[in-house]
Amino acid sequence: MIKRMLPLLIGLSICGAAFAQDMPATAASTTSTTTTHHTTTVTTITWPAQPPTGGSTEDAVKTAIANAGYKEVKGLKFKDGVWRSEARGGNKKWVKLAVGPVNGKVYAADAPSKLNKDEISAKLATAGYQNVKDVKFDKGLWAAEAKTPHGDDVDLLVDPDDGSVVAKSHD
Repeated sequence: MIKRMLPLLIGLSICGAAFAQDMPATAASTTSTTTTHHTTTVTTITWPAQPPTGGSTEDAVKTAIANAGYKEVKGLKFKDGVWRSEARGGNKKWVKLAVGPVNGKVYAADAPSKLNKDEISAKLATAGYQNVKDVKFDKGLWAAEAKTPHGDDVDLLVDPDDGSVVAKSHD
C-alpha cells in the first residue's frame, strides 16, 4: 500500500508547487502570439499603481506642494510612478505638477531643466544604467528608457536639476 501511495504523493507535491507559483501583479506582462510562420513577443513595462513602501503619503505630498508655494491642489493621484496633480500658483494660474514618490520634491510641468539630454544620459550611465535611449524632457521631468545592470528593461523618470532617478518602472 505504501509503495502505491509514494508516487502519488510525490506527483501531487510537484504539481502543488508548480501551481503555487503565480506572477506578481506588478510584474511586467508578456503577450505572445504564434502564427504558422513566426512568433511575436511584446513586453509591456508597467509603473507601480501604489507609491513605494516608505514613500510619501497623500498628506505629505499636499504639504510639499503647499511648501513649494502652491495652493488649491486638485486631482492628486499616484500615476506613472509619481504623484500628479494641478495646483494654483502665486500668479493664480493652474499648473500641472509631479511630486517624487520618495524625495517629495515638487516638479512644475512648465519649469525648465538645469541639465540637458546628454548630461541626463551621462548621469544615468554613472548610476549603472545601460543602453540609455529615448531621453526626453516632459511634464517637468526627464523620461528615459534603459537597462539595469542585470539587463532588465526599465522606464525612468529623472530629476531635471541633479539627474537622480525619481521613479523607476517595474521590470
